[in-house]
Amino acid sequence: MARPSFSLAACEVIGFDLDHTLCRYHLVESARLIYDSFAQYMVKEKGYDKELLNVSHESWDFCFKGLVLDMEDGNFLKLAEDGTVLRASHGTKQMTSEEILHTYGRKEWRHFKTMSGMVSRSAKYYAYDNYFDLPGALLCARIIDGLNKHSPRRKYDFWKDMVAAIQHNYKTSAFKENGGTYFPEVKRNPGKYIQCCPDPVKKWLRRLKDSGKILLLITSSHSDYCRLLCEHTLGNDFEDLFDIIITNALKPGFFSQPPDQRPFRTLENDEEQEALLSLDKPGWYSQGNATHLYELLKKMTGKLEPKVVYFGDSMHSDIFSAHHYSNWETVLILEELQGDPAMVPTETESEPLEKKGKYEGHHPKALPSVSKQWGSFFVDTISGKEDTEETLVTTWSCKCVSAYSTITIPSIEAIADLPLDYRFTRFSSNTSITAGYYPKPPRSLLSSGELMATK
Repeated sequence: MARPSFSLAACEVIGFDLDHTLCRYHLVESARLIYDSFAQYMVKEKGYDKELLNVSHESWDFCFKGLVLDMEDGNFLKLAEDGTVLRASHGTKQMTSEEILHTYGRKEWRHFKTMSGMVSRSAKYYAYDNYFDLPGALLCARIIDGLNKHSPRRKYDFWKDMVAAIQHNYKTSAFKENGGTYFPEVKRNPGKYIQCCPDPVKKWLRRLKDSGKILLLITSSHSDYCRLLCEHTLGNDFEDLFDIIITNALKPGFFSQPPDQRPFRTLENDEEQEALLSLDKPGWYSQGNATHLYELLKKMTGKLEPKVVYFGDSMHSDIFSAHHYSNWETVLILEELQGDPAMVPTETESEPLEKKGKYEGHHPKALPSVSKQWGSFFVDTISGKEDTEETLVTTWSCKCVSAYSTITIPSIEAIADLPLDYRFTRFSSNTSITAGYYPKPPRSLLSSGELMATK
């Protein structure tokens, strides 16, 4: 039987997220800045311990995509695909398998059903699935450590202060007003935090445009920050590349909310103007919804059901939402593939340059994709009933990759030199869970044997 395939040539519309998708960051520097922006606020405005401002190099190992913070008890969890707890920490302190068993048993975590419906913003838990969020996980864990030092507790209520710290640094007016710590620093030194876009990716975007594709940019960043990022990354003529630019898109609501809840707005000098009842022509807009966008795409393509593919790095905001609510094809950018041992040739198995993971030369310093504390993003082991044998299981994060993305790649550059009609093997219910990774599946999945690959 032919393996199900996916080709960009078959899509009329190609959409992109911006942060960590088209715009790549220097992860070590940006993580430190994001952490500082929150910590400064928590210490200066909310009176938390000054010790939070000092971060040891080893502490960054805690930052791990796929963690969930159970806010009620201050525990961070790594979940298996069936919702059981594989690893956990209280604050930064790793819990033993006995403590995990005592606290959670071998049963599904209590909020798993809600979270697996991708309601990942709740008063009871928070799921960390992208590089903007991760430094906040380390800060929250260290806050829990500090609170426990003074008086061990059962319940924690610091989250409202974290929300205030996020709001202070990232509200839409912060860029213009030089508010907070984050935007003023990126403005001063963009090259320290933002990578320039490699030439093959710029040429690839131009190739897509020249072949008649409609190109979209849909980002939750506000228009002024989007402009800084795009000019630094793609050049001053970046607007020529895109037919439609949508900023402050407030994903995942952009995909999930009805049009009357999220109308498009025009922009004047980066200020949002009146709400639009529909979207009539290409251009640069703010907020909005996928329903009205799709109506415009029908007009632009002359097709009743134009095929859209969307590239993004957040499982919750980009991939699940575009797949589930809009039925778009999705390409997940997963940098963890880049750091997987299978993607980095050893000295003995040197590959031709064109086959290497393309971004290797562009960021020698990256956050580790395998954490000492948390293990692999893709798999983990659980002990058998008698603790005699260990069984390999896929993580909840890994399950989401094959369930909601069409294909998964380490970076756009990894596919930029391929012909547009290249046929990728796609994830589907009747292929293995390794099928849609390009250029290679993570070694941890391959080495787990065919039993795992055919689940």
